[in-house]
Amino acid sequence: MKNTITTILLITVIAFAGCNGTPQKGTNNNDATLPDDSLLTLVQRQTFQYFWEGAEPVSGLARERIHIDGEYPQNDKEVVTIGGSGFGLMTLLVGIERNFITRQAGVERFEQVIGYLEKADRFHGAWPHWLDGPTGKAKPFSKNDNGGDLVETAFMAQALICVREYFQQGNEHEKQLAARADTLWKSIEWDWYRQGGQNVLYWHWSPTAGWAANHPIRGYDECLITYVLAASSPTHGVPAAVYHEGWARSGAIKSTAERYGHPLILKHNVPDSNGVGPLFWSHYSYLGLDPRGLEDEYADYWELNRNHALIHHDYAVENPKGFKGYGKQAWGFTASYSSNGYSAHNPDNDLGVISPTAALSSFPYTPEYSMEVMRYLYEQLGDKIWGKYGFYDAYSETDNWFPQRYLAIDQGPITVMIENHRTGLLWKLFMGAPEIKDGLKKLGFKSPNI
Repeated sequence: MKNTITTILLITVIAFAGCNGTPQKGTNNNDATLPDDSLLTLVQRQTFQYFWEGAEPVSGLARERIHIDGEYPQNDKEVVTIGGSGFGLMTLLVGIERNFITRQAGVERFEQVIGYLEKADRFHGAWPHWLDGPTGKAKPFSKNDNGGDLVETAFMAQALICVREYFQQGNEHEKQLAARADTLWKSIEWDWYRQGGQNVLYWHWSPTAGWAANHPIRGYDECLITYVLAASSPTHGVPAAVYHEGWARSGAIKSTAERYGHPLILKHNVPDSNGVGPLFWSHYSYLGLDPRGLEDEYADYWELNRNHALIHHDYAVENPKGFKGYGKQAWGFTASYSSNGYSAHNPDNDLGVISPTAALSSFPYTPEYSMEVMRYLYEQLGDKIWGKYGFYDAYSETDNWFPQRYLAIDQGPITVMIENHRTGLLWKLFMGAPEIKDGLKKLGFKSPNI
């Protein structure tokens, strides 16, 4: 009877916790096992709080990081991240849909954010990787990266299109908000970032160093969405050749390699030509871009992403380095905190660190396997890994390392991709945009959504 009553109480708390932003506490025991659906909602809601309660107060945007356990590196407690904030805006839409907040509260936050983005530093329409939250001024990410960051901007633009689609049929107030989001995305000068008309996009431009960063965006990694948006822009669009020659390397992007029997399909941007990248490559571009049935001459993108997740799963089950805790209940490697700094973890760069976002943001691709990870994290590791804003960024059972730290870029995909698994909300919004349909057709994509 005790377990039954406790389970009912927990489900009730999840469903009716209201809009006051109070997160729920984790558990270290199995006193009550939540049904899958209720556990998914709990994880979504707790993670949502990173972008709601934890937002930088002036901008309403996502802090780059939140450390519950102490000091911040680079004195960046008030730094906001443009890409992570894009993920956060999509998370807020989930929050409205799931009644974590009221629609009116969500509109007010979006108005704060849009107003801030309209005034913040931009460079030929692109925002920088980091902004100083209180001032809206660019904060250098590195020596030559103190201006426009086209990839981070693409992650924000993906969100702005979803915001527009969500509110454009609302009341007059919401329609005005949608129009402002639309203006922001259409003012991004994708064509400028061809650096003089080349058939490739460049990642950075600096007002002091120009093109010195010299980073052409070529596949395959997390940047596919950048080319989709650049081709889709009705104001600063790029021709299809930029995608095919730049991103796809005139066809050289294709791979014949496989791991654990799963074809890679595309060559990952890692040192080993047959290597496997971190799992965020299967998340960031696909928060809005629906990979179901999405194909072009280079890949079936559902198969690509599912195989990517399965390779990570199978590697952890094999566990060739013998790290503690690995297996079907703990798999998934991505860019995150590490027991020695920060690292882009993957099967070829395995440091004994599991990043919860890797498996949890892969829910659409591997729902059964991802649920095994979620249950292990919540029911077995409990408060070691579960805190104020959901699961912490990374941990290592081998090193007994459980830092109480969060990163926006890792928290954001969790709530969004779980929602795409459950309802397809963000996929429907983004793929419903007429410009995206046109842009995908222009690049030669096929999809049931276009």
